[in-house]
Amino acid sequence: MAVKSDIEIARDAKMKPIAEVGKRIAIPDGALLNYGPYKAKVSFDFIKDVQKNKDGRLILVTAITPTPAGEGKTTTTVGLGDGLNRIGKKAMCCLREPSLGPCFGMKGGAAGGGYAQVVPMEDINLHFTGDFHAITSAHNLLAAMLDNHIYWGNALAIDARRIGWRRVMDMNDRALRSIVNSLGGVANGFPREDGFDITVASEVMAILCLAMDLKDLERRLGNIVVGYTRDRKPVKAHDLKGDGAMTVLLKDALMPNLVQTLENNPVFIHGGPFANIAHGCNSVLATKTALKLCDYVVTEAGFGADLGAEKFFDIKCRKAGLNPAAAVIVATVRALKMHGGIGKDDLKHENAAAVAEGCANLKRHLENVRKFGVPPVVAINRFVTDTDKEISEVMKAAESSGAKAFVCTHWSDGGRGIEGLARHVVELADSGQSKFKPLYPDDMPLRDKVRTIATEIYRAADIACDASIEARFKELQTAGYGHLPVCMAKTQYSFSTDANKKGAPTGHIVPIRELRLSAGAEFVVAITGEIMTMPGLPRVPAANAIRLNDKGQIEGLF
Repeated sequence: MAVKSDIEIARDAKMKPIAEVGKRIAIPDGALLNYGPYKAKVSFDFIKDVQKNKDGRLILVTAITPTPAGEGKTTTTVGLGDGLNRIGKKAMCCLREPSLGPCFGMKGGAAGGGYAQVVPMEDINLHFTGDFHAITSAHNLLAAMLDNHIYWGNALAIDARRIGWRRVMDMNDRALRSIVNSLGGVANGFPREDGFDITVASEVMAILCLAMDLKDLERRLGNIVVGYTRDRKPVKAHDLKGDGAMTVLLKDALMPNLVQTLENNPVFIHGGPFANIAHGCNSVLATKTALKLCDYVVTEAGFGADLGAEKFFDIKCRKAGLNPAAAVIVATVRALKMHGGIGKDDLKHENAAAVAEGCANLKRHLENVRKFGVPPVVAINRFVTDTDKEISEVMKAAESSGAKAFVCTHWSDGGRGIEGLARHVVELADSGQSKFKPLYPDDMPLRDKVRTIATEIYRAADIACDASIEARFKELQTAGYGHLPVCMAKTQYSFSTDANKKGAPTGHIVPIRELRLSAGAEFVVAITGEIMTMPGLPRVPAANAIRLNDKGQIEGLF
């Protein structure tokens, strides 16, 4: 019998009305703002009412360093949520919303896979409830107000050479990385260099994901620094009177989105910053609300643990007062072979030695997670080509690092295939072992924070900064931003800034190319190596295969 594709499995799903899903976690009909029968937003009034509830346990799902072979972090997150419910626990997942850039570019969708998916899959991977469009509009409204202010006399004396607020769109388009705007004559304004980032890299996205409520959202939006005057004084969004209108555009977007898994378990999907160029976590509001509704909440952080998990701990948990109880590190035999030096075309052949070699990457991530005081467990996302010898090597590597590993078949078996991991996660979360602490204190200087992440998490020898970066560090420190955490923008494919260095490299240098202040999000972005905040499409984009079939159904979206 032919194996069904992800989209075929999703199409066959027996979804329940979203009101029925909400009732499972005590959300009444009146608290849901429906977007059709199978998705809804949760009202602010309800969120406020449940704050008196006791918090459940928070479980982070992260992964080894990603490879083209695939790891399945989102699939494992969804599967674990289903598995916890299967063993009788009241649990739900909190995920990020997919970006259209990867959907039509290289990665495809981000709603899980096989029989561990969230549905309605097509809606989630496309326009969903319009959150990304609202973020894009709010961001670009501020950009328009900025240029309009300069056009009408520039009362704030903004220096057009020191504007740092670029425009955004939710699509991969390398042609827009660097542009010149306002060409065409006097009526169009004053020409200047500009550019686009992808919406998920927008500070507005980060703010939406870190804001506690509408008041906090407006405060953070107002604190966005868009540029500087000639005498280096910062110009903020509230100086342009943009914060109020931006909040209006984001009013509905701030409410978490409720959907369901294939097994009809509740899921919040809200916000979607990338972990290689932003902080890579779903919204604080969704996570904190879920903790008031369930005994166990499973959330993910983007890419490998060196990026997503580090930012989850050092930015999201620090700022939101979250205390994760356990962390799941997802690994695949296929990916570990690649970290052991095997090419993608040779992955189908058994090679236990390569797996053992590649496990250096897994061990590094286990060590790193423990630096935050959080106990880890390994989820082996099994593929049909995996052999017992290869799996044994992963088990041994985890055991030698003091962690347990569980073979998980949630892709093919749903929650039933991950019950062993689910039981251990409950045991770990309830054990009281977690003594969470951030990697560095708030009062550590910004430069030292960047260096601490590079040396402690990436195992670099040092960071490299030219004179302009050193000056920028001092400028931000003097301006009163030294207490902020740092958000590293780095390739996801290696502990180093060289995407080709697999495994667990050490002794490398991390070059800091740029420092961007995100005063509203309340962190400083350190851009390293050649990382781009506007990706491009691959030679053969996924969009080439996406179409409607004769029945009007979507094909090629996976």
